[in-house]
Amino acid sequence: MIDFPDDLNLADYFLFDRLREGMGARCALRFGARAWTYAEVAARARALAAYLVDDGLRPEQRVYIVLPDVPPFAWAIFGTLAAGGVVTMGNPNAPTDDLRYVLEYVKAAVLVTTPAVAEALAPFLRELPNLRTILLVADAATDDDPEVHVASGPVEGVRVVSLDVALGQGAASHAVLPKVRRDDPAIWLFTSGSTGRAKAAMHSHRDFAFNTEVYAKRTVGYRVDDVAISVPRLFFGYATGTNLWFPFAVGATVGLFSERPTAESIAAAIARYRPTIVTNVPTMLGKLLDLDDERRGRGEPGLDLACVRFHLSAGEALPESLMRRFHERFGGEIYDGIGSAEMFHIYCSNRPGDVVPGSLGRAVEGYTLKILPEDAEGAGAEALPPNEIGVLWVKGDSVAHGYFQDRDKSWKTFHGHWCRTGDLFHIDERGYLYFSGRADDLFKVGGVFVAPREVEDCLLAHDAVSSCAVIPSEDADGLIKPKGVVVLRPDARATPQPELARALQAHVQGKLSKHKYPRWIVFVDELPKNDRGKIDKKLLVEQDRRGELS
Repeated sequence: MIDFPDDLNLADYFLFDRLREGMGARCALRFGARAWTYAEVAARARALAAYLVDDGLRPEQRVYIVLPDVPPFAWAIFGTLAAGGVVTMGNPNAPTDDLRYVLEYVKAAVLVTTPAVAEALAPFLRELPNLRTILLVADAATDDDPEVHVASGPVEGVRVVSLDVALGQGAASHAVLPKVRRDDPAIWLFTSGSTGRAKAAMHSHRDFAFNTEVYAKRTVGYRVDDVAISVPRLFFGYATGTNLWFPFAVGATVGLFSERPTAESIAAAIARYRPTIVTNVPTMLGKLLDLDDERRGRGEPGLDLACVRFHLSAGEALPESLMRRFHERFGGEIYDGIGSAEMFHIYCSNRPGDVVPGSLGRAVEGYTLKILPEDAEGAGAEALPPNEIGVLWVKGDSVAHGYFQDRDKSWKTFHGHWCRTGDLFHIDERGYLYFSGRADDLFKVGGVFVAPREVEDCLLAHDAVSSCAVIPSEDADGLIKPKGVVVLRPDARATPQPELARALQAHVQGKLSKHKYPRWIVFVDELPKNDRGKIDKKLLVEQDRRGELS
């Protein structure tokens, strides 16, 4: 157990303490050709905190940050925390109805966003009595100035201010910032919303400091000389940790780019910033391999990833075959792990000198894992034997207080110090964790359960497959059978698709039980993703029911 002081504010822990340690002149953020030191980021965060206090933000009121990956995202987070507010974050590309729902749900007092998002929300602002102020930030391309003044028209009932104006007023303010304690509310992280509306997991300040100490510093080893970039966007807690808070906790540098993450934009960011740490996801690992194949096929130089010490992988399963292929091609280790909004971040992971391909590694120091039967009603149930599949329960000091406005779901998920994940895993005799899918992903074929993950791993082992998803589909008799939705690797796209489909079916039949092989193979250019970057199987099932996957 780590003993944090009673007075603990994450704005100090992640940012202002770097100045006290003499790191004010170090480069904290890069955005295209521009850079900001820790002292410059801190000055902006303090100014914003003072403005928010003068504007009437009270302790524990929510601030909703809906921004692309631009540097003002950093001072919005740290300014909110320093002012005693609670950070909530959203995707600026999300449907307006989703953003409106969150504003109403969390009762946000302040919205920090782009002009386009504010304009889309304008017709609904009268329905949001708690929202007092909108701070506008330029939706800047990576080579543009993210701090330019943003003009805005009046909005009835809401104060609309360009962020540069707010910072100027805050810098001249004498506002006294509130005292914040370690167990005060700090950040609400949203679940992925796989069933119904997303819910906010409520976290206090110490939760994030705890995971930073045991995972970022002690397990994977962030260093002061690191440069970090990320595939997932900052509004996603996975990336907020790995590509802002963790680097800042050690005085390292963060490279940001605001464009949509594609293989091309990631390759460009790597070439520009020469990162040592890349926050990645399995889908993008595959796309980088494909881009490298395409470039080499045109006689161009391949991708240069020699600068990368390690890639972090989470958010979706990383097949062993993909992990090995990526490492053999580019070097640099991949630390696959598992985390959740309920626990803030990664609590089980591969790590330097201890990588077991196909596994999610071992429990991070300070966390305890148990595999329990699906019907277990509490963490005191007897754990299943090694290698037997069940539901993962995790215990650790970063566990959320509960879900906001959802006692029923909270009681099912949170059991004191323990969290029931709802994911299916097994742990081997050495303590390594293996993912078997979500319990609600399983479906029966001929009365026998099929775990889509197992079939997907088998398909990914074929040389023609770049990425894939397996979903349940009905045949002509209304019976459920597996359907494979496949993205091909570039060098396989010239092969006739009927021939490839038969080859992939035969490949699975030769390795798995007969009832598990995909009765249909559908080829697509890209698999749909949700706003957390995970393959959206729910959407695929809906498309299949509408006859769009045939």
